[in-house]
Amino acid sequence: MDPALAARMSEAIAEKVLQYRRDAAGWKICREGNGVSVSWRPSVEFPGNLYRGEGIVWGAPEKVWDCIKPVAGGLREKWDENVTGFEIIESITDTLSVSRTTTPAAAMKLISPRDFVDLVLVKKYEDGAFSSNASNVEHPLCPPKPGYVRGFNHPCGCFCEPLPGEPNKTRLVTFFHTDLSGYLPQTVVDSFFPRSMARFYANLQEAVKKFQD
Repeated sequence: MDPALAARMSEAIAEKVLQYRRDAAGWKICREGNGVSVSWRPSVEFPGNLYRGEGIVWGAPEKVWDCIKPVAGGLREKWDENVTGFEIIESITDTLSVSRTTTPAAAMKLISPRDFVDLVLVKKYEDGAFSSNASNVEHPLCPPKPGYVRGFNHPCGCFCEPLPGEPNKTRLVTFFHTDLSGYLPQTVVDSFFPRSMARFYANLQEAVKKFQD
């Protein structure tokens, strides 16, 4: 992939995700519990929803980031029940890559295994926050593969943010913005994401304890 084009695309993606983070308007809470809030609003990218999750994870931002950062052979494959594989298709720079993520069947197998090919940009901010920013991209080295429905992530990502005066806590804000594709009833999709995101936070907390103690 042309590095200059990839850089421009990724910065535009990151700017969109940062706007989601800053924009408090239009969100409707659809699930709350155990310190995690999940809300949604209609997507402007496709006929579906953009979901936002927010919660506090016990662990320093660096430790939380270690569990979720988008790297091949990383910890996320070990704890995230919605990720069966993660591979780098092309490494463009140290912080920019094209990746393929595979996910298992879900919702009592109403949702069959999916794969997603994304342009992913990692950023670190002066206040110690980390972010990942991703959106779907086509890549010649990764055509659709048998056994998987090709899904499409629209601009999405997460922010691991330090809490002032709380070095062992992290505010994690996540944005899921996924077109699962295929022929799925909208009710299945609408019920799947809030539950899945709530479990994501619970499983991440266990992973931080397990892998970082």
